Amino acid sequence: MTTIDNQALTSFLQVLVQQQSLAGAEGPALQLVQAEMNRLGFDEIWVDENGSVVGVINGAEPGPTLLFDAHCDTVGVAPGVPWQHQPFGAQIVGDKMFGRGTSDMKGALAAMIYAAAAVDRAALSGRVVISASVMEEVFEGGALKTVMDATHPDFVVIGESTDLNLARGGRGRAEIHLEAIGRPSHSSAPHLGVNAVHLMIPAIQAIEQLSLPADPLLGPAIIALTDIISDPYPAYSVTPSRCRVTYDRRLLAGETPDSVLAEIGGLPELNGIRITLAQGEHTTYTGAVIRGQKFFPAWKLDEAHPLVQNALFGLKNAGLSPEVSAYRFCTNAAYSAGMAGVPTIGFGPSPEARAHQVDEYIVLDDLFAAARGYFEIINAVL
Repeated sequence: MTTIDNQALTSFLQVLVQQQSLAGAEGPALQLVQAEMNRLGFDEIWVDENGSVVGVINGAEPGPTLLFDAHCDTVGVAPGVPWQHQPFGAQIVGDKMFGRGTSDMKGALAAMIYAAAAVDRAALSGRVVISASVMEEVFEGGALKTVMDATHPDFVVIGESTDLNLARGGRGRAEIHLEAIGRPSHSSAPHLGVNAVHLMIPAIQAIEQLSLPADPLLGPAIIALTDIISDPYPAYSVTPSRCRVTYDRRLLAGETPDSVLAEIGGLPELNGIRITLAQGEHTTYTGAVIRGQKFFPAWKLDEAHPLVQNALFGLKNAGLSPEVSAYRFCTNAAYSAGMAGVPTIGFGPSPEARAHQVDEYIVLDDLFAAARGYFEIINAVL
């Protein structure tokens, strides 16, 4: 291919959206990805142990490896929440395609595949790798690590939504557990026990008043209570002897597990409260297990870095006028940049706020612009 076929790109995205692909059940959708890469003439295609599909376009001359990553899993559709358009219909209405995953992030995945296939191999020094990764919605970066271990990229482009702007950083996230242990008693005589929920209340109130740092690029750090569970539950005539609270902590660059836990643990109201980072363990559709600590670092890349400047040059060649920004949510770049230290940028269609929404959609002109943008990033970098 020498040009990007927008009609074929649209048709492929429709088929991809119509195939549901919750985290842990991406297999049928990734079979479609593998078949399309094969049809478009990718030089190498394989499925790794986690089930991610990896496709390679080799240039005529040796050079760097540029990895584009887009996850294929999506969040679900909440029962009882009305959609105006079928969640998996991929219906085109006017200039929009509706459906779960259109913006987050099958649109970017389809655009990457078509952009890579359109590159002139004879003018390419290096290779382009497209990663259709699994399980990002539940464990950011876990599957990308396996892809990177196999391909050793010099640069990474994350396709999460940037509204066609260029992201050079992103907030990370940590999942933190607090646990209070009391002493049970009959609920007719609560004074004989120690109610674990009562122990937790001052801790929650103190955390709500916690002053958190901010970053000029990444914005403020955030801590949000996401669940509170007492035990036993349901409790019949007994006061709870255990209470566990989960917090979602949005991270800034430079924060570490120790610094984040110390920030909370230093509050006097948490004396006696156990504080830990959550451990994640998720089984992929191949049966492989991705596990690890739920601490996904924030990251930043200097605006003067050649990857940022070359990408900006390429995007302008694609007819775009990108602003330089940063992700407010956590992405697979938490691994590529935050853990592995590989220079990483983000570029994708649609705004962040459209992810996980009812009646999720992608504007088709943005889909086509993203494909042009990926194509020109490849030309500018390689």
